[in-house]
Amino acid sequence: MASAVSDSSIGAPNPSAILLDAGGVLVFPEPANLLPSLRGAGLEPDLAALERAHYHAMAAQDREAVPPAPATWWRDYLTSYLAACGVAEASCERLATEIAQHPRRYGWAHAGLGVKDGLRALAGLGLPMGVVSNSNGTVEGDLRRVGVCYVPDGDGPQAGGLPPEGVEMGVILDSAVVGVAKPDPGIFRIALDALNVPAGGTVLHVGDSLRYDVAGALAAGLQPVHMDPYGLCAAPAGHLHVRSLAELAGALISTRRSP
Repeated sequence: MASAVSDSSIGAPNPSAILLDAGGVLVFPEPANLLPSLRGAGLEPDLAALERAHYHAMAAQDREAVPPAPATWWRDYLTSYLAACGVAEASCERLATEIAQHPRRYGWAHAGLGVKDGLRALAGLGLPMGVVSNSNGTVEGDLRRVGVCYVPDGDGPQAGGLPPEGVEMGVILDSAVVGVAKPDPGIFRIALDALNVPAGGTVLHVGDSLRYDVAGALAAGLQPVHMDPYGLCAAPAGHLHVRSLAELAGALISTRRSP
């Protein structure tokens, strides 16, 4: 099992910025879209079990020799996800195909357990922060809608006169919008330019995928932090691991206090 980050293992005790993946770090598949199918299979997983299934699905993709094809990514992800939830192996691919053929709005718009508190703790460090996501053009709106984070739009308060909820970010990048996706280092450069922060090993990028986040951050010269709460990383050497945003915030706060 990959070890969690500790005070002594932080390679960048004074990070200059923090970049965050969206899926698997801030948000997860919407339970309401998946629970009917799981209940039909005789299962009633709680939110913690659904989040655990996500990490198993991502780890399964990381173990594959070649990247998943964009056209089948969601179906392949769901096949592993459903298996991790306890669906019988013989039924996983069929059920995953059925779900994938009927996509629903706000598919990745469920704030993870403890995410909002952990993100606020990171924001308390006062560092430039941004989101870098491989998505389909919806990530910024979804993160704002569920009250996780937002980028000020300069248009005043939201409808109803209420300010946006969540943590203010310097940038939220969606690969479908900017035209470049992780692990291409170009998407990280766009984010850091927006934050006015130079690339380097003092920039942390927190993500849940070896293939996209760890490899992409290393290619960009950043320090990857693998969100790996269940120790599923297939190649844990050479990069940091955390179980939660709160754990990362606590470790960074501790290193600031160390002599």
